[in-house]
Amino acid sequence: MDHQPRRPKLPLPVLLLGGLALAGVAAGVVSFSSTSSGPAGAPPPAGPAVTVATPASRTITDWSEYTGQFAAVDYVEIRARVNGYLTEVHFTDGQLVNKGDLLFVIDPRPYEIALASARAKLDQAMGTKEYAKRQLSRAGELHRKEFVAESTLDQRTEESRGAGATVEAARAAVRDAELNLQFTRVTAPISGRIGAKQVSIGNLVTGGPTVASPTLLSTIVSQDPIHVTFDLTEADYLAQAKRGNAVGTPVQLRLMSETGWPREGKLDFVDNQIDKGTGTIRARAVLANAEGQVPSGAFGRVRLATSVPYTSLMVPDTAIVTDQARKLVMTVKDGTVVPKPVVLGPKDGELRVIRDGLAPDDQVIINGLMRARPGAKVSAQPGKIE
Repeated sequence: MDHQPRRPKLPLPVLLLGGLALAGVAAGVVSFSSTSSGPAGAPPPAGPAVTVATPASRTITDWSEYTGQFAAVDYVEIRARVNGYLTEVHFTDGQLVNKGDLLFVIDPRPYEIALASARAKLDQAMGTKEYAKRQLSRAGELHRKEFVAESTLDQRTEESRGAGATVEAARAAVRDAELNLQFTRVTAPISGRIGAKQVSIGNLVTGGPTVASPTLLSTIVSQDPIHVTFDLTEADYLAQAKRGNAVGTPVQLRLMSETGWPREGKLDFVDNQIDKGTGTIRARAVLANAEGQVPSGAFGRVRLATSVPYTSLMVPDTAIVTDQARKLVMTVKDGTVVPKPVVLGPKDGELRVIRDGLAPDDQVIINGLMRARPGAKVSAQPGKIE
């Protein structure tokens, strides 16, 4: 009988240690597996946070803006109407003057002498006329008694008529002399702001009907009201024409240094034809300028309504993105970013009019737009468009 060798028996403590080691390895495997896989059915990680809001609804009016230039309603050049030396100036450069205020005085003495001479000639002519009238009366009486020939009566008649014409000429000379004397006192023809004097006291000025270029003394521009002229585009003009006569349409204005639209006026003139070169038509508005704050010649902005008031959806201008030639608004639906092409209107403050492409209940992304990608999941937080 063959005897197989017996395996040596291990002591009991060694067997116990080996069992514990195997159990530890098994426990480690189980623990590692539980940490790496996680429990079944857990929700996926949340997307980036964005703020959404429904479009604002507001009643607005479409406006078109233009650059205009303010101009005085009345502008007058003060020029000498008679010759003479300037003797007096009765204003300060740049001050406000009223119609009829005395501005300049030209030496009146030569014209006082001319008026006295003209009046003396008138007296002389009137005496001659009276004498000729009496002579005609006597000749008529003698002619009826046949003591004077017919030719003598005709002569007396012509003398009387000539004397009457001489009197009328003398009267005209007196009026001319009075007018020239009046012209030596130069008064303001309109109320407004006067410019700087162009001639100092003691200088010789020239004027009168025979002078081609009378001496310029100063200028006056009216202050209140004031005009502003600007050019309407053909499209805007035709839009205004469809609504009726543009004259009388309200406009809003501001100076280049002003914000908002603090001034109001109305159209008082539209030209009669469109410029062939520019495709625009000249328009003019008038506005109050009681305090003279708007200077003539200044530039400003003019805003003209091109539609009747209507209700429109609006979103912040910063919520609009550009995709080549399209304008898009990012919306969120069921946690997913959905881009929507939109048709834009004018800007009103910080908001932009959306003419087409949005619904009143769309959730528009107004904050966090850089974290939103079309088709991506996001975490939408409610907000509001102010």
